Amino acid sequence: MDQLQQIHQQCQDVLEQFFYNEKFTLHNGDVLVVGCSTSMIAGHWMGTASSLEIAKVIYDNLADYAQRFGVHLAIQGCEHINRSLLVEREVAKALNLEIVNVIPDLHAGGALQVQAYKRFKDPCEVEHIQAQAGLDFGNTQIGMHVKFVQVPVFLTTTHVGHAAVSGLYWRPKLIGGSRALHF
Repeated sequence: MDQLQQIHQQCQDVLEQFFYNEKFTLHNGDVLVVGCSTSMIAGHWMGTASSLEIAKVIYDNLADYAQRFGVHLAIQGCEHINRSLLVEREVAKALNLEIVNVIPDLHAGGALQVQAYKRFKDPCEVEHIQAQAGLDFGNTQIGMHVKFVQVPVFLTTTHVGHAAVSGLYWRPKLIGGSRALHF
C-alpha cells in the first residue's frame, strides 16, 4: 500500500469513528473545525513539507462525510494567518462571523486550506468561530475554535500517516445542583 492509500484508509477510519461516535451527534448545520498539518502527516516538522497531494486525500474524505451529515467545514489555517478559518461565505453570513482579508497559500494557511479554497463554492476567511466539534491532524491546536464545554473524542486510530489525530466535541454546560435534571 503506498503512502497516499494508507493516509486515505487511516483518514476513513478516523472519520468513521468520529462521525459514528456514540457519545455525541453532529446535527445538520453544525460546524466541524479541522486543523491539519500535511507536513506532520508526511513525517516532517510542521510547515516544512506541505503537500497538496496529502491535502487532497484529507479534503476528499472530509467533504464526503460533511456532505453526508450536513455539516459545515471550517478549515483552520496556520499561525502565519493567525489561525483564521476558511468557510463558505453563506456560513460566515449565517453565523455573523468576522470576515478577514487573506487568501490561503501553501506556506501561509497550509495545504488543506489551499485545497478547500479551490473546492468551496464561495470561500472566505473568518477570524473566529465557535464550532460544535473539531478534528486535529498533527497537533495544530484547534481547541480555541470549539465551543465550551469541550469533551475529548477517543479514537482507536490515533495517527494519519505520522501525525497524531485527536478530536473533541461540545456539550452544553451542566448547571444546577444534585436535584437538577440533565439530558
